[in-house]
Amino acid sequence: MVSPGGDALVRILDRYIGQQVGVSTLIVMAVLLALFTFFAFMDEAGSIGKGNYGAFEAFQYTLLTVPGMAYQLFPIGALLGSTIGLGMLASNSELVAIRAAGVSLRQIIGSVMKVGLLFVVIAIVIGEGVAPQAERYAQTLRSVAMSDRLTLQGRDGLWARDGDSFVNVRSILPGERLGKIFIFERDASRRLVRMIRADSAVYRDGQWILRDVASSDFGDNQVRYRHEAEVPWRTRLSPDLLNVVTVKPKTLSVWGLYQYVEYLRDNGLDASVYRQAFWGKVVAPLITAVMVFLSIPFVFGPLRSVGIGHRVLVGTLAGVGFHIVNQMFTYMGLVFGLNPLLSALAPATLAFAVGYWMLRRVR
Repeated sequence: MVSPGGDALVRILDRYIGQQVGVSTLIVMAVLLALFTFFAFMDEAGSIGKGNYGAFEAFQYTLLTVPGMAYQLFPIGALLGSTIGLGMLASNSELVAIRAAGVSLRQIIGSVMKVGLLFVVIAIVIGEGVAPQAERYAQTLRSVAMSDRLTLQGRDGLWARDGDSFVNVRSILPGERLGKIFIFERDASRRLVRMIRADSAVYRDGQWILRDVASSDFGDNQVRYRHEAEVPWRTRLSPDLLNVVTVKPKTLSVWGLYQYVEYLRDNGLDASVYRQAFWGKVVAPLITAVMVFLSIPFVFGPLRSVGIGHRVLVGTLAGVGFHIVNQMFTYMGLVFGLNPLLSALAPATLAFAVGYWMLRRVR
């Protein structure tokens, strides 16, 4: 049983270690995002001049992709930040003093992992709430500027002009699929003559097929309503044109990936890529926690008395190595048809096992 004084010591320890690790991680993430944002903008500069896509639009697009970059960089940022933060405590002999005061290694690990839990929550908020919306808007903004057929109106999805008709697509999904389509047809006098609403559309055999279609034809004195299960849609809006605003699997939320996997499965289509992306997205927050855990044996073991540059180098190599292993298991899962959950969990499990083995050697 822990005494009241012991409780106070644990709270102080949690706060102090959390501050050191949190500030270090914040600085690391700021540096990483600054570098990757700069390179992303330089890469995007090659598209400047296409249509109405100028430098300001490229800058907007790059800024909107920052949340997605932050989500992808969070594991290596947490690893580097934790390694640097704990390393500074070790360099100043503060960890030695903490352990001399009777604080066990297990308690120090607990304090560090509480910060890791906070990182996990932040990663979930960014990956599930901010990044998908920002990425969707970024892709749409980019395509709107590059094409004279597309316009964007707030939260109402994508608007496109198709001859004398106007098309509103509420959602553009991977796999050449659309959701909630509204088509407004005009005559030569620009009067509305027909309004079509379709629940979804799929590109099949070289043309769009509207599904669950409700149409209203406006005559001089009457409105004729008709409902059909499927209707072919002749339009100049090709999948290649709409594909530029399609959100890639890695930028979809877990719920969005789950819905799309269910759609593919219900229609007898191959969902392996999206199923792998789904489980990778589920496991991603756990990877952040594992990276924080992996930093502990680095500091208490081989990196106890080295400089900050050495720690940054080792942390970077460990992060890059983990990324390579993670990608390798992802591709192996797709090529060999491995269970997607196991192939997504394997790298994190391997990293945790390495960290646990290293901790067992700490005295």
